[in-house]
Amino acid sequence: MNRRLGFAAAAVVLTAGAAAAVVAGLPDAQSEAEASVPPRTAAVQKETLVDTQDADGTLGYGDTTAHACRLSGTVTWLAAAESTVRRGKPLYRVDDDPVVLLYGALPAYRTLSPGDTGRDVKEFEKNLWALGYRGFTVDRTYSSATASAVRDWQDDLGLQETGTVDPARIVYAPGAVRVAAHSAAPGAAVQPGTAILDTTGTGRVATVDLDIADQRLARRGATVRVTLPDGTEVPARITAVETVVTPAEGQEEASTSLSVTIGFAKAPKGLDQAAVSVAFTASKREDVLTVPVEALLALAEGGYGLQVVEAGTTRFVAVETGLFADGRVEVSGGGITAGTMVGMPE
Repeated sequence: MNRRLGFAAAAVVLTAGAAAAVVAGLPDAQSEAEASVPPRTAAVQKETLVDTQDADGTLGYGDTTAHACRLSGTVTWLAAAESTVRRGKPLYRVDDDPVVLLYGALPAYRTLSPGDTGRDVKEFEKNLWALGYRGFTVDRTYSSATASAVRDWQDDLGLQETGTVDPARIVYAPGAVRVAAHSAAPGAAVQPGTAILDTTGTGRVATVDLDIADQRLARRGATVRVTLPDGTEVPARITAVETVVTPAEGQEEASTSLSVTIGFAKAPKGLDQAAVSVAFTASKREDVLTVPVEALLALAEGGYGLQVVEAGTTRFVAVETGLFADGRVEVSGGGITAGTMVGMPE
C-alpha cells in the first residue's frame, strides 16, 4: 500500500537528520552578533497547514453477507445475481414457497405467535405495517390483531395461513440488498445450514485497510477525497470504522488493522469495481506560521529553535512546534512573524 505520510513522528526523525546540529543552549548577545550567516535561508510563511495521508482502496459494494437456508427441500428459484431485492420481496424459494426480505437489525430467531412479546415482535410488526397491512398496533406484543394481519400477508405470499411467523421464511437486512452471488442453483436439495446466496448493500462504497497506527485518520463522519481510475476526484465521507484482529497463523504474528468504509453522496457512474486512491485529512491548522522542517535545531535542554537571520547577523530563538505536514512545521514564539528569515542548516 503506497502512502504519503505527514505526521509528527516522521517529521521529528527528519528533523534530526536534516538539522544535524544540537544547540547547547541559546547563545548570548555577543555570540549572536558573531554568528555567521548560513548559506541557505527560508522565509517564515503564514498559511493553512493540512496533515494528509493517501491510501489505496477498492470501489465496490462493501462487505458481503452469506445467507444459509433454514429449510429442508428443493431450491426452485433464486433472485438473479446483480438484482436488487427490497422489503417484502422473495430472495429465494424452497419447494416453491418464498423466503422474503424484511428490514431490521435483529435476526429472526423464533416462531412468533399470539401472546409473544419482545423487540423482535415490534421489528416484524413495523415491516408488516410498512407493507400495507393494518388493523393492529405496532408495539412489542403479538396480538390476535397481528395474527389476523399475518394471515392476510401469508395469503398474498401463497403460504399456508397459520397466523404465526416461521423465522425460516424471513431474512432481515438493514435495507434493500444486492444479490452478489449464488451458492446453490434451482433444483438443488438443501438442508438447514446450506449456503444459498450472498448479498451486499445496494450503494457503492470505497473500502480501505489502514494500519492501527493510523487510527487518527479513521474518524467516522470525517470527509475524504476519492480519486477514481480516470483521475476524477469525488468527495466522500467515512461511514464506518471496524477493528479487524487477525490471529497468529504459522510464522505470521497476530495483527490488528482498521477496515474503513467510505460512502458517497452521489455514487460514481459507470464503475462497479475499481481500484481507487483515498486522501484522508487528519488535522488542519489555518493561518499559522510555518517553516521547513529542516530549519529546526534541536536544543540540548529540550525542544527546538530557529536561527533567525537579520541584517547580516543571526540569533537563535527557541520556538514551540505544532502540526507537522508536507515537510513543513507550525512554529510560534520569540517574535517570529511572517517573512522572518531563518537559516537552513547544511
